[in-house]
Amino acid sequence: MEETIGVTETAPIPKQRGEQLLDHAVRYAEERHWDVFAGTWLEPVDGRELCSCGAEDCPAPGAHPAVKDWAALATGSAVQVRRVWGKRPEASILLPTGRTFDALDVPESAGFLALARLERMQRTLGPVTLTPDHRMLFFVLPGASAKVPDMVRRYGWSPAAIDLVVRGEGQFVAAPPTRFGGRGAVQWARRPTPANRWLPDTEELIDALAYACGREAAAERARRSS
Repeated sequence: MEETIGVTETAPIPKQRGEQLLDHAVRYAEERHWDVFAGTWLEPVDGRELCSCGAEDCPAPGAHPAVKDWAALATGSAVQVRRVWGKRPEASILLPTGRTFDALDVPESAGFLALARLERMQRTLGPVTLTPDHRMLFFVLPGASAKVPDMVRRYGWSPAAIDLVVRGEGQFVAAPPTRFGGRGAVQWARRPTPANRWLPDTEELIDALAYACGREAAAERARRSS
């Protein structure tokens, strides 16, 4: 069983050095065969870091696409990756979903509950990220968007009532060690390894994720009514 980040553990946030970002981006392309593209970056302004997009209220500072046609720029070529980050070494690392993987996006508390449950059941798991805005993203085979609503209903939950989002075609995720402004860095809750190179299908995870998100939704309703 692989080591995962514990619920109470505070993992160190890596500094976003240019060479570190380049190395990570190259490994994602070479070792995982994932397409990657460079996003925005953080710029020091009056003693603080602002997103290169120029918006002071940017919801994901330094961690979103820098151009509208980002999907056309995503590449799996390590040579191209080196060229792109060579020009902009501080750019965030973004991964398009809907190509080699989709991502099932859930609240952090539900994600840790589901992760523990899935490991106890010895289910096949792919990489899992933990974001600074307290979300966990489970990487699965593409095509999840079309399956998840019916699967969630099959397990007795309303898709509209639980916080389970599919990141699929036309969307993206931020990859470690990309930072969200001063909020922290995206981390691996379950790292990419040779053992999880083959991603699970949505069916292998959805029961535990729907259950965990359903519990989270019920607890939130209880808090509001108390």
